[in-house]
Amino acid sequence: MGGRSSREGSWRQNSSSGDSHYGYPQSSYGQESQSYVPQHSYASPQYYPPSQQELQYYPHSQDHGSDKRTIDRRYSRIADNYNSLDQVTEALANAGLESSNLIVGIDFTKSNEWTGKRSFNRKSLHHIGDVLNPYEQAISIIGKTLAVFDEDNLIPCFGFGDASTHDQDVFSFYPDERFCNGFEEVLSRYREIVPHLQLAGPTSFAPIIEMAMTIVEQSGGYHVLVIIADGQVTRSVDTLHGQLSPQEQKTVDAIVQASKLPLSIILVGVGDGPWDMMKEFDDNIPARAFDNFQFVNFTEIMSKNTAPSRKETEFALAALMEIPSQYKATIELNILGGQKGNVPERVPLPPPIYGAASFNSSKPSHSTSFQYGSASFSSSKPSHPTSFEPSVPPYPGDTSPVSSATPASSSTYDSQICPICLSNSKDMAFGCGHQTCEECAKGLQTCPICRSPIQTKIKLYF
Repeated sequence: MGGRSSREGSWRQNSSSGDSHYGYPQSSYGQESQSYVPQHSYASPQYYPPSQQELQYYPHSQDHGSDKRTIDRRYSRIADNYNSLDQVTEALANAGLESSNLIVGIDFTKSNEWTGKRSFNRKSLHHIGDVLNPYEQAISIIGKTLAVFDEDNLIPCFGFGDASTHDQDVFSFYPDERFCNGFEEVLSRYREIVPHLQLAGPTSFAPIIEMAMTIVEQSGGYHVLVIIADGQVTRSVDTLHGQLSPQEQKTVDAIVQASKLPLSIILVGVGDGPWDMMKEFDDNIPARAFDNFQFVNFTEIMSKNTAPSRKETEFALAALMEIPSQYKATIELNILGGQKGNVPERVPLPPPIYGAASFNSSKPSHSTSFQYGSASFSSSKPSHPTSFEPSVPPYPGDTSPVSSATPASSSTYDSQICPICLSNSKDMAFGCGHQTCEECAKGLQTCPICRSPIQTKIKLYF
């Protein structure tokens, strides 16, 4: 894959003045599928939050005959009766959130090319244009809401699921691993990177969660990891009912391991879905030190027939309403501050470079405006030079942009692997000529590639 593996070595934080090294052994997650029997349901009941003076965390409130702590949900969540992002920010502060550092992980799997059929006018979800795409919208809304809680305004940003990382690694937005300065630079750098990526798969959230754990272990401060993705964790046809695929198992293990650190995880689902498995993840992850994971359906909220500002506020609330309680839980559990050891050690790969060319932006635009509904976000000139440094060996592959909804590809990977699950081999053909695996073809009424109605399905044998 080129570059360094994000599972090996020691990661240096180059955004600070000093050189801080991670020197902790990497924990090993099981490779094989295991029986998935939820130990406890974490679905949030409907209730009204108590007054601020009554907010408490009870880590030992229930006894299930084991030494694993469970969650008492009597501690705080903010209400849902706000009309602006500023009001949400104020509510977070009033609920007890004092400091929060944002980490962003973005999904660059191949399914982004067609999961915007209904929700993004048949365009790739990573399409770069005059209107913010779903990834940019989510970054903007959460970034604006949490900005006042971030002391240094530095945001570590990573991509995963492309042809250089697949389900094993993550890449940093900058070759020298520096962080973005504010969400405006996150948007600016994202727009520079996207045209040069080759989307791939399969999907696993374990690498980005482990990367966030590496950062939190070094700093000791409270962080919020926002994973923006268009699809569920890959589950192949070989995975038996009641069991987890290797990618699912690693993701669940990473979420449980992350609950030992001051880290909240928000998964934002963009595009057409489906999201049934992610809702189960949110509700049925095994017992953790605290409830550190939440899934939010971005498309469902933003497709409502209400004012754009109202939808933005509703999304911010859905994503962040449990953050104050999770922050307080890290304090009560005495996991805020300090280093724990035995934390996954991740080193991000550099941004991918396809072909021999180096993409330089020696004169970045001083101002770029993005429009979404009534909201406007301005992207200021980045404080750092923005370039893909040629010192990193180029990755072979297609140099075509990802902004096309269905770009042609001749790679062996694309031609043999199901474009939906990105795991099984293609063995089912439709009348239009496109193919998927038999498992993914079940229930399909339209072709996921060209969207034409499926009238004929032909089983392929090799």
